[in-house]
Amino acid sequence: MAIQLVNPSGLPKIDVYRQVSIATGSKLVFVAGQVAWDAEGTTVGEGDLAAQVEQCYLNIGTALAEAGGSFHDVAKLTFYVVDWTPDKMPSLLEGISRAAAELGITPVPPATLLGVAALDIPDHLVEIEATAILD
Repeated sequence: MAIQLVNPSGLPKIDVYRQVSIATGSKLVFVAGQVAWDAEGTTVGEGDLAAQVEQCYLNIGTALAEAGGSFHDVAKLTFYVVDWTPDKMPSLLEGISRAAAELGITPVPPATLLGVAALDIPDHLVEIEATAILD
């Protein structure tokens, strides 16, 4: 496996992510920020953060597969969430868990989560981008 995720001694251990991602592969894959669009460009889960996170994950899975990879190759996920507040974390984690179950993978939580004022259109509540390393 090209990616090793660790929480080093001396840094806080936070349940939803790892502090360090060690990549040893040779092919870098940068997946552009994915929003909650289906294949036809229709927004999925209008007003529902969990549903939108789930769709973003499914879109990332599709993009990674095209590059010959999967979520097992992800070194970093960056989340951009409109009007982020900590009380939104359960919905965000629910969306991750639902997508992971559908994809048959271990949930990959965000490495970076940023609150933003707005995204491309008002219906989008979250955008997720991925960096992967393949052997």
